[in-house]
Order: sequence, then structure tokens, then C-alpha cells
Amino acid sequence: MMEQRQRFERKKDPEDVIYGLRSVIEAIEANREINRILILKGMQKELFLELKESLKGKDYPLQFVPTEKLDRITAGNHQGVIAYVAPIEYAVIETLIEEKLEKGEKPLILVLDRITDVRNFGAIARTAECQGVDAILIPSKGSALVTADAVKTSAGALNRIPVCKTDDLKNSLFYLQQCGLRIVACSEKSNIPLYEVNLRGPVAIILGSEENGITSDLLNLADIKARIPLRGEIASLNVGVAAGMILYEKTRQELRD
Repeated sequence: MMEQRQRFERKKDPEDVIYGLRSVIEAIEANREINRILILKGMQKELFLELKESLKGKDYPLQFVPTEKLDRITAGNHQGVIAYVAPIEYAVIETLIEEKLEKGEKPLILVLDRITDVRNFGAIARTAECQGVDAILIPSKGSALVTADAVKTSAGALNRIPVCKTDDLKNSLFYLQQCGLRIVACSEKSNIPLYEVNLRGPVAIILGSEENGITSDLLNLADIKARIPLRGEIASLNVGVAAGMILYEKTRQELRD
């Protein structure tokens, strides 16, 4: 009886998954937001050519995997292709900034440089929404994207705060600078304590990856680098905690004015 129940409960498709050749091709042709597409290694030639044709001019991340991986994701007839669709529509950073500036607002952008943990991403988004961040900017590759798990971890914040993807994070940061935003990099490599940095006004705050922080190109582009003072033996904070501290410091400074 227990074995029957386990077999019945074994497969429950993730909320952000679609599968089957026709379903995936229709999603591609409809320009759905797709985080990545898994394709069976050695997929039948005719089916692969049909899929390849639909992908022309698109830039979806593709991953070729064995059938065992596809079978673990869904018990349905996937036909060798599974797509992870984004539960939101990504925004365009240039459009968002232009709209904010036209309204006379002072944009606050949170830039996540290669944050790969989905739960960290969701927790950061929750804090960002609570602190009035106007948008989160992420690279289109090498970063956690908006998934159903990220939305859940964010307590729904990712349905409220715009998320922008960019193919070139450095160019996007340069654009923000040209629009009058100061670029503040939160890094333990800085000698300047966070509380001495002016965070008022239009700002883009960069947080780096869980493993090796902010890339050197982005650090060099930053107008100022800020360090969160630490008194213990451990040399770094969880990136989600760091996000909360720097955003609350910005709020504290602006509430004092």
C-alpha cells in the first residue's frame, strides 16, 4: 500500500517547467521568458532540426543532458526537451531608468553580480522590496534567475519588484553612471566603512557572488567601495545579510535628512 502511494506521489512537475517538443516550440515562438532549455543528448535528428529552427534569433541558454536527468524532472512525455519558464516578465533597465528620471525620481538599483543561490536571490529580493529598491539588475548568464522557488523564498516580492537581465553587466553599470547614479560596490576589500559612505540619492549598489565577491571589472568601475565592519573571526557575511545591512544603512541615512 505504501509503495503504491509513493509511486503515485513520486512525480509532481515543477511549477516553472514545460515539456514536449510542440509545447516548448510554442513557448519559444510566443517569446515567453525562458530561463533555460534542456535538450536530450543525441535527440532524434528530425525533432532537433525542428527545435533548432524555432531557436533562430533567440538567445535562450541551452543545456544538453542525458535522458536520466529529463526523466527525473518529469514523468511526462518530454520528447527530449524541457524548458524552465520564468514566472515573471523581465524588465529593461534602460526603459526603467528613463521613466524614473522623467518623473524626477532618484533610482535605487540593486546589482547582483553572479549570485547563484536561488534562496539567497529570493531573500535579497524580499529585503529589496521592503526597502524601496526600484529594480534588481542581474547578468543573463552565470546567475540565479527568477524561478518559482525564488518567488516563494522572496515571499512574493519578485512579483512586485522589477528584475532586469543584461548580457553585459559592465556596460549596463556604465549606462547607470552616465544617467547620474553613483555606483557603490559592497566589498570586504575596501578600507572605507559602510557608515562613512554617502548612500543618499540615485545609487546602484553592487553585491558579489557567494564564492568570490564582485568581479574586478565591476570593482574598477565603481565610484566608491564600502566595507561592512566586522568584529568576529569570520571574514565575510552571507550575501543576503550583507544586502539587508547596506540597504538599511541607506534608509537610515535618508531618514535622518
